[in-house]
Amino acid sequence: MSAPPLFAFDNSYARTLQGAYAACTPAAAPAPRLVRLNHALARELGLDPDALATPQGLAILAGNAVPEGAQPIAQAYAGHQFGGFSPQLGDGRALLLGEVIDRNGVRRDIAFKGSGRTPFSRGGDGKAALGPVLREYLMGEAMHALGIPTTRVLAAVATGEPVFRETVLPGALLTRVAASHLRVGTFEFFAARGDLPMLRRLADYAIARHDPALTEHDDRYLALLQAVAERQAALVAHWMSVGFIHGVMNTDNMTISGETIDYGPCAFMEHYDPASVFSSIDTQARYAFANQPRIARWNLARLAETLVPLLDADESRALALATGVIDAFPARFHTHWLRLMRVKFGLADSDEHADQALIDEFLSMLHAHKVDYTSAMRRLADAVEGNDTPLIDLFNDAEAPTQWIARWRARLEASIGPGTSTGNGPGRVAASGSTRAIERCVERAADMRRANPLYIPRNHRVEEALAAASEHDDLAPFERLLAVVTHPYDARPGDADFAEPAVATFTACYRTFCGT
Repeated sequence: MSAPPLFAFDNSYARTLQGAYAACTPAAAPAPRLVRLNHALARELGLDPDALATPQGLAILAGNAVPEGAQPIAQAYAGHQFGGFSPQLGDGRALLLGEVIDRNGVRRDIAFKGSGRTPFSRGGDGKAALGPVLREYLMGEAMHALGIPTTRVLAAVATGEPVFRETVLPGALLTRVAASHLRVGTFEFFAARGDLPMLRRLADYAIARHDPALTEHDDRYLALLQAVAERQAALVAHWMSVGFIHGVMNTDNMTISGETIDYGPCAFMEHYDPASVFSSIDTQARYAFANQPRIARWNLARLAETLVPLLDADESRALALATGVIDAFPARFHTHWLRLMRVKFGLADSDEHADQALIDEFLSMLHAHKVDYTSAMRRLADAVEGNDTPLIDLFNDAEAPTQWIARWRARLEASIGPGTSTGNGPGRVAASGSTRAIERCVERAADMRRANPLYIPRNHRVEEALAAASEHDDLAPFERLLAVVTHPYDARPGDADFAEPAVATFTACYRTFCGT
């Protein structure tokens, strides 16, 4: 009896959207080696991780064997890249193998990245290097652990051949899992060609896949635009709340599903600075940290433009409908961001004006004193419990945060209840509040620690881990860092150094690249 197939594919994109892709075959890897298999994700997808680790599974994950039911295709899309429009981009080094239905009944894409040339490669080799492949694995798992919607990597495979960039690097291939690979740029591809029938098919497919409740909606295309805007508002608010900088927010990197995609020149901010940019190619700071909500709105405007012919037969009315969604985006984003930040600051009831002012003042203080964002947010919980010292110690001037702490503490008392969080050192809460007030304080601090990570993928730690893997074939630093960032809220004995920022000289000259 033959073994059952490793994947149970059901390929709705290839079946429904002929003309939106090119059939393609992955390039063979001469000496494949499984570097990392994501066992938890495999089980979530309904796959057998043990079978994936066999020679048969490795052959599939290396692109050397096309699994039963797969239909490898390179997807077509366009995109605005740093504001300039390219009418044809497409998967230049990626292939969609097919789709599976996971254990929760959700359709998921299974795709390669680094699998060789496609008709959209534009002169590139279509390959990937080990370092960027492991970066995407690491970042995707870290973001998932932080509760941020993201694509994830099922497997990283060393191909056994070199790739040629500025230097010669070990080649690799990743298998990426996504809710879908539909992008704003997918819609731009057909809009730029004036192909209204295909644009309508694409929109209907996107609705059926991501917003099936809208299928019979009278204004389903407007509702699709609103749904995408809502998902992106929530996503970018999550990014901003943890100090994540995507680095390349082109329209071909904005998903319809609301997942983070493309971990090339991404980074996490260390000392708080709204102007933070680490991407080597973002020379005009278009995608700086503080610009991300504005760019998300700009990208959504490009999506809205593609949908105008579907919104209403009257172009003026269609434009007004689309403009209404785009104009509402800043408020959508702000609602999500403030909700996340209020939890991080321990504020329970709603006083939007006071809370906004309090948060803004704290962030301005971090900026002025070059204080590490993640550390400062985490240590707020200590202050709720009455110990201000860990927070104050982050500042060179101990007096700098004291007035703000007093105002925040007064707001906490209004939010949590009187007699809470009044201390100025360990044990002061217990001395100053009722038993119930102390309990509320401890509960609130616990909530804050569940919202403020102790560990993020610190940029210097990421680079150390990738260099060890690429240059010395040493995966131990990668594995240790992965273990830390996939449990970002839990203090780990022996791993305190992973919570520390890099030295200022490292951060000042740190640059990231689109290396995959």
